Amino acid sequence: MRADRLVSILLLLQVHGQMTAKSLSKRLEVSERTIHRDMEALSTAGVPVVAKRGAGGGWRLLEGYRTNLTGLKESELRALLVSPSEQLLSDLGLTRIAEDARNKLLVALPAVDRDGVKEVRQRIHIDTSTWRQSKEKMIAFESLQAAIWKEKKIWIRYDRADGQTVDRMIEPLGLVAKGSVWYLVAAAEGDIRNYRVSRIRSAELTEERFNRPDSFDLAEYWKMSTQAFLERLPNFEVRVKGHPSILPRLKFTPRFLRILEIGSPAPDGWIPITLSFDTEQEAAETILGFGDRMTVLEPVSLQHRVIAMAKALVKRYEEPGTHPPD
Repeated sequence: MRADRLVSILLLLQVHGQMTAKSLSKRLEVSERTIHRDMEALSTAGVPVVAKRGAGGGWRLLEGYRTNLTGLKESELRALLVSPSEQLLSDLGLTRIAEDARNKLLVALPAVDRDGVKEVRQRIHIDTSTWRQSKEKMIAFESLQAAIWKEKKIWIRYDRADGQTVDRMIEPLGLVAKGSVWYLVAAAEGDIRNYRVSRIRSAELTEERFNRPDSFDLAEYWKMSTQAFLERLPNFEVRVKGHPSILPRLKFTPRFLRILEIGSPAPDGWIPITLSFDTEQEAAETILGFGDRMTVLEPVSLQHRVIAMAKALVKRYEEPGTHPPD
């Protein structure tokens, strides 16, 4: 409804200070033209919304203007009280603080609202951990948080993915949890980069401050960064046919296998499946793991590799000394 959207615009401008029509349209899932019409409606109603033109511009409220929109819908209260990830709160040292904040919110609610939402955490629980995953050791996590809040540069020693260890001065902009894994987003050498926190071997906070970019939006940056990462991933597409019994297991295969399409069963019951891997070697090793319940259709080069690896495996077990004693 338009009235709800106008209220949302007011709240967003009060929280963020200034936002472009583009960012507002994305948040509210409407066109930029609709946002401009909404701004005209707010102005007509006496709300002092002003537009700053040019680079770095956007919509804002006149300084000092505040609304008194304190009423919360039951659905909004539920959203606030849904239990966040206990693991991530623990990493940030906010477990007790978050619990206290939720309790204060419940106490402040009228009894009629309190009764409607107090059982939210008994209905919905969020667990961001994965099965059998060991917790990553994060040596420098507290130092990184301090540098982010104080906007101070920090020296880090970092283990890169290629095995090299580098020392680098960075300007930390924010922390992002991807599942249960933490990443540091920081400016370094004129570029914004992502660092896996568990690979940071040491972090030394300096007294040198840096100017955080006014236009930097952590959530928007991360969305664009992850999309660019996915687009750069290698893609080796494979067509196979599989026995129906493998389908449940196929959905719990290693992280580098992606199911693109599962077709309808053939007359013999076998199912055509299109898969994607990073490399041909990963494809061959995974397909061999399904034994005689998966057959490669395309590409032919993968057929040859699987056959060669299967022959090598049989030969290895035929060698003397590979069999247990009778």
